[in-house]
Amino acid sequence: MLDLPTPTPFDILINGTFLRTTLAEYLVSAGLSAETTLTLQFLRSSIPPTFTAAFEHDDWVAAVDVLSATSPHSSAYEKDPRILSGSYDGLLRMWSPSGTVIATSPGASNGGHTSCIKAAKFLSPTTLASAGLDRTVRIWSYADATGPDAQGKLTPTLALYGHTLPIDSLAAHTPSNRLLSASADGSIGLWTPNKSAPAAPAALLPGSAPSAKRRKMNAAVDVLARGATSMMAVHTAPATGVVFHPDDATAAYSTSLDHTLKTLDLATGNVVDTRATGHALLCLTTLAPGGRGHVVAVGSAARHITLIDPRAGGVVMTLRGNKNKIASLARDPSSAFGLVSGAHDGTVRVWDVRSSRDGNLDEGGRVGEAVFVVGRDGAGKSKVGGEGEKVFGVVWDQTVGIVSAGEDRRVQINAPAKLEKS
Repeated sequence: MLDLPTPTPFDILINGTFLRTTLAEYLVSAGLSAETTLTLQFLRSSIPPTFTAAFEHDDWVAAVDVLSATSPHSSAYEKDPRILSGSYDGLLRMWSPSGTVIATSPGASNGGHTSCIKAAKFLSPTTLASAGLDRTVRIWSYADATGPDAQGKLTPTLALYGHTLPIDSLAAHTPSNRLLSASADGSIGLWTPNKSAPAAPAALLPGSAPSAKRRKMNAAVDVLARGATSMMAVHTAPATGVVFHPDDATAAYSTSLDHTLKTLDLATGNVVDTRATGHALLCLTTLAPGGRGHVVAVGSAARHITLIDPRAGGVVMTLRGNKNKIASLARDPSSAFGLVSGAHDGTVRVWDVRSSRDGNLDEGGRVGEAVFVVGRDGAGKSKVGGEGEKVFGVVWDQTVGIVSAGEDRRVQINAPAKLEKS
């Protein structure tokens, strides 16, 4: 038998959009004549991500992040990748790609969180931050395992106070060593995770609580308390997401249940721009399709993702297909056109903004559809609305792949399959 090489699949790109019909149908839909000269670009097709691992927890998992040689906070990191998870049991866990727990954070009595963790981010290979329902941002020192059977260690170094309600989201900017937080109190916090940070507000410290609550919160480990560099009360409803501007560390974007996307000047604490939408916004990320400046992708409670150009102020595209609210977004680390979403319908969806079409009368504008849909491994028959399978957090790392976490108490890794060279 002939030993023929496996054919390499390709997509055709025409005028910035993937061709999903015949060329004749495209000409008709675009109102072009058969004599029009078109430039076609052939691109190697994306390969569906495949399940590689899942890590079981004792409770729901809300937050994930990755440290690898290709992650933005790696700083020449050359060791094996590490996966960070934050759970509703109030604990952080550090995992190896094979599923071994390398380190677990101490509990509340030893300087840890007193309630559920909703967000966790690496700042560097040795420093990370977490936040959640206890209204604090906690800074941790991480020491990796030094041998095959050794354990790593997570040590609390700072407790940052400033928010008066639970914290839903964190953003880290490694070059400037700063953090942003989004809270249900409607504020965005700017933090410096070191001892030179401003003093913590006395009224928010555990010692200011009523005696019964104070006894419950007393810890055997005394963690240094500090406050925010600035606390920006910019939303009229809970703030749900925040990211640094991709090209300017003095600016940021935030989302809220008040239906708005806001552009913030971190130097002054002022709102530079407000974009109102028709729905509560739950998360956001940025991407730069075509190298023509960036757009902000916002996930909504109305089950779709809206791409907004903050300079022009208009909606660039709407990504549709989810059956429940969008809880988390992350950009593709290897493409300016891609992003991934995690939703309460139990799916992780991979999107390419070039995979789009003209919307119908109800949809309006350009509409994007998911390139791939990834379910929870072992979930069996899909449940209504993602019951028991909600995805709460997702991150996309070039080395590890797509890492998601959710209501099924698991961290799941899906990595794109590699094409064999012919």
